[in-house]
Amino acid sequence: MRHKILLPTDFSKNSIKAINYARELYKNEYCDFYILNVFWATGNILDSLLNLKPGSELYETAKLNSENGLASVFDMITMNDSANPKHNFKVISQFNNVIDGIKSIVDKKDIEMVVMGTKGKTHSSATAFGSTAIYVMEKVRNCPILVVPADAEIKLPKEIVFPSNFRTNFKQRELKHLYNIAQKSNANIAILHITKEEKLDKEQEENINLLKEILEGISYKFHTLSSNSIQSSINVFVKSRGSDMVAFINKKHSFFGSIFSSPMVKEISYHLKVPILAMHNLKN
Repeated sequence: MRHKILLPTDFSKNSIKAINYARELYKNEYCDFYILNVFWATGNILDSLLNLKPGSELYETAKLNSENGLASVFDMITMNDSANPKHNFKVISQFNNVIDGIKSIVDKKDIEMVVMGTKGKTHSSATAFGSTAIYVMEKVRNCPILVVPADAEIKLPKEIVFPSNFRTNFKQRELKHLYNIAQKSNANIAILHITKEEKLDKEQEENINLLKEILEGISYKFHTLSSNSIQSSINVFVKSRGSDMVAFINKKHSFFGSIFSSPMVKEISYHLKVPILAMHNLKN
């Protein structure tokens, strides 16, 4: 079976790094990689979508720039001495906004994962995660999103941190990408519970048993930290252990409302230099 991975790019250094991270992550597997550039013809996306049409000078110029950029990325990958014969690359130039563009390709091509950079051309040192990456993680819910910070190392993860309060009724289909990444990388999953409570209730115990069943066959270990701050605890845990990835189940209206809302997003993303895998609760 060939994997189908979507790689959005704005031709920034970080987006190219995300492409190379995906190549490394799937280096031993057959993959179709779709490199997507979403373009618009003016500085205002709404004006572009409403007023500009194929054939207009601005539209055709933007389209040409998009196609030329994709051709350069394609040449860089396929002409590289380390090109992987198991990997097939296809380029897509689309006139759209980023969210709708990604969603449409995910549906059309039956994409199983999106891998993207966390910063674009408007690089800011204030946070490792640009607004586009945050918005994609929140709004694109038809497949998992793996975001790769500019400072991330291009290597297979050896430890993946999975924070949970054990209030989620875990589903195998929701965690399959975490399982697969851990399996292919021979990585350990560090299940992190951050709490002030001394004891787990019955619901939490039942969900832990479900999680153990789902993760059977791969390495995992439970960890508990007593703290009121989820963000700082994750940062400290990841940095102290040298962990290589953080994975979340993204519950609609709660995940970004609790962990990634501004300014909390700056607190966690400024310090983390590891990729973040945003999975989705399929009931949402």
